[in-house]
Formats: sequence, structure tokens, C-alpha cells
Amino acid sequence: MAAWDDLGVTADPGRVHTEGRMVRAALEEAREQVATLFAVRPRQVVLTSGGTESVNSAVWGVVAGHGPGPTGTRAPVACADVEHSAVRDASARHGVVVRVAVDGTGRIHPSAVGDAVDRSTAEQGRPPVLVHCQAANHEVGTVQDVAGVAELCRGRGIPLHVDAVAAAGHAPVDLDGWGADLVSVSAHKMGGPAGTGALLLRRGLRIEPMMVGGEQERARRAGLENLAGAIGFGAAASVLAAPGAVQAEGDVSRSQTDRLRRSALAVGGVHALGDPEDRLPHIVCLGIDGVEAEPVLLGLDQSGVAVHSGSSCSSETLEPSAVLEAMGVDAERSLRLSVGWSTTDADIGAFEAAFAGVVGGLRALRA
Repeated sequence: MAAWDDLGVTADPGRVHTEGRMVRAALEEAREQVATLFAVRPRQVVLTSGGTESVNSAVWGVVAGHGPGPTGTRAPVACADVEHSAVRDASARHGVVVRVAVDGTGRIHPSAVGDAVDRSTAEQGRPPVLVHCQAANHEVGTVQDVAGVAELCRGRGIPLHVDAVAAAGHAPVDLDGWGADLVSVSAHKMGGPAGTGALLLRRGLRIEPMMVGGEQERARRAGLENLAGAIGFGAAASVLAAPGAVQAEGDVSRSQTDRLRRSALAVGGVHALGDPEDRLPHIVCLGIDGVEAEPVLLGLDQSGVAVHSGSSCSSETLEPSAVLEAMGVDAERSLRLSVGWSTTDADIGAFEAAFAGVVGGLRALRA
């Protein structure tokens, strides 16, 4: 590939002049790198501005092809409350949400999806036109039975969308192996730049474009492509596509989060949320009795430890986590810990040194 300075990142990859052809070559190389990581063909990769756009494009792309049902309502979409807010909000905007129940770990069982399909048929006059099943939960880390849900959807003739934003780069993402129809991913969750992502499509699937006004991305997403973002996305994907890279990264993250869990659970009244074993390696969610999460977050922040009290897209609303409420746990007293490529043993040590004191001090104030 040409040197960065030679690419002319402001050139349009849709043009046939020299600069346009150079940019096109760089863009398609990046697409191929992303496709290789996720074991799909380059033509199955639709580049987007990130996970949120990918999710919205998936919902719109399927729902737009269906008109009102027998009752005159919009098309039904099956969705659990543990799904990311982008999935829930897009489904509610473009369709009628049929809720899928989850268990106490936040897991979506195929039988619960089957119940939702039957309920939709009875109440809406038709089955859902789309089912959502995240690859793994973004707050508690619970890994979902995507293949089981996909098998049920295939048997009912319903497309399945998988939000794999939290999982990509940390656990295997396999559109064909799962039997999924659409998969959303984001670059920044796997070490790439913010502001770019992709929607992966099953071979042969045709969807309505949400972004119109141009023929980019094989007429599936209009607008001049983000070349710099795509190149960064491709570079991150290339690193992770090396044999054993995702597993090795996961092993390091698992070791770090296991250490976080052990130190946190050693404090009385602290318990882990989500599946303790079948979870994403880089996420731990804690329930803390007797004190709300926000003061704990602020106390840890003063000790140089950055944690979260909910998903990154819910913090601005100051509303309780819909994920934790769906699981039946106290959404006001949970803390999410996550590790990344830059996390060191010293970072883990800082949490271990601060956590018990912060929680104990806050409980003493309440007393």
C-alpha cells in the first residue's frame, strides 16, 4: 500500500483519477482485513460510522421492507431489555417491540425467544420480522447462546441480528458459525479508532439502505467513506486476525478480571452479577450492598481508578440500567469494571488497594 502521505485522504474513492484509485485500493484493503477477522467475504462488510449506526442500519434495513400487519400496526421486532440501548431504541422507533425474557444472569434462552415469537403471532397477528440476540452483554459480560437462538429463528424463517460490539476483539465473532443474518461491530471496542464500524451481512441478504443519496458501499450506505477510520479499523483487525491473537488477549483479560473479582468479593456485601464463567473476559459487574454505585465510582476515581456504574450509553441519562432491571437486580448499586489493551498489573493493584477502603468509608458515613 502507498505511504500515508501519498494517499490523499481527502480524495474520493468513487473517482477514477489516480488519487481516487489509490484511496479505493486502501479502502478495499481495509475492508478485506476486517472481513478476514470475521471470516466473511469483503462484499459482506458494510462500513459504517460505528456500532450505533450498524445497529440502526440492521433494524431499518429489515423492518423497512415490511408494511403494516393485519392490525394496522408497524412490524413487530423481538428484543430483550438486556440489549444495548441502540438496539432497543431503534427497534422501538421502527417497529413494535415484543419483549424477550431473560434469566438472572442476563441470558437470552432460545425458549424465551420462541415464547416471544408465539406471543407476537397471537397479539400482533404475525411473527416478528426481526429477532435480536446480542453476542454477549455489554454490562455484565454474559455470553449468549446465539447459535441456539439462530437455529430457532431459521426454523421460523425470521432474520436474526447480533449486536457483537462488546464481543468483537475479545471473543470469537462468527456470522456463519452462528447462523446469523446481520452482525454489528465497532472498531473502537477492539482497539481501532472511534467513529467507524461495520455491519456484516449474510451472503445473499438484501436490505434497504438507511443512508441514501449515493451508491457507496454497494448502494447499502450512502456517503463518502471515512478512509482514515477504515484504515485504522483494518489495522486493528489485522492484528487480531493473527493466529491465536484474540485468545491470547482474552487470556490476559480473564486473568486480570479474575483478580478484580477475587479482591472485590473479599469485601463483605459485594457479589458478582452475570454469569461468573461464561462471560466476556474483559468485563466484571459487581453488586454492592448498602451503598449506591456513584459514590463508589467517585471514590475510586479519586484514587486514580476509572470504573463505571452502568453502560457507557446510559450514564448521561442518570436512569437505572435497563439491563440490570431486566435481570431483577438492584440497578442503583452496581459497578462495572473493564480492562483493555493498556491495562497493567499496577492498575489492578490500584483497585485492590482502594476498593475496600472506599466501600467501607461510604458505609460508615451511612451508618
